[in-house]
Amino acid sequence: MIRKATIKDVKAIHSLLQEYGKKEELLARPLSELYDHVRDFWVYVERNNDQPIGCCALQFCWEDLAEIRSLAVLPEHLGKNIGTELTETVLQEAISFNVKEVFTLTYKPDFFKQFGFVHIERSDLPLKIWGDCIICVKFPDCDEIAMMKKLK
Repeated sequence: MIRKATIKDVKAIHSLLQEYGKKEELLARPLSELYDHVRDFWVYVERNNDQPIGCCALQFCWEDLAEIRSLAVLPEHLGKNIGTELTETVLQEAISFNVKEVFTLTYKPDFFKQFGFVHIERSDLPLKIWGDCIICVKFPDCDEIAMMKKLK
């Protein structure tokens, strides 16, 4: 089941992102930042215990651009289409807000291609989005792949 994240989910989201952050597969976020952005997150929870086993955020950059970020699923639940469902959910949210384009920075471009994302140059993205890069362990040698999807 997918639902909007609540304050009680923040520690589970943090733990999930930390796991992938240690592997350098995504940018782990400080706990305080997750509290600041909890309204950006959706979580996939097991019905029987309401514990998040996956998460994804949609962050609005401005009126016509948003970013999909922090997509993660517990390793033991990979291959169950949880990431796909979370991605579809945030794309629908972007559409409901009349966003024209959604981008992501990823190490899994094939995953996002299935949703119609195409590779773009990172330099094509607005400078505003690079604020988080300064705290990244890979700054300034980013090796994430920038992808964009135009919405209807």
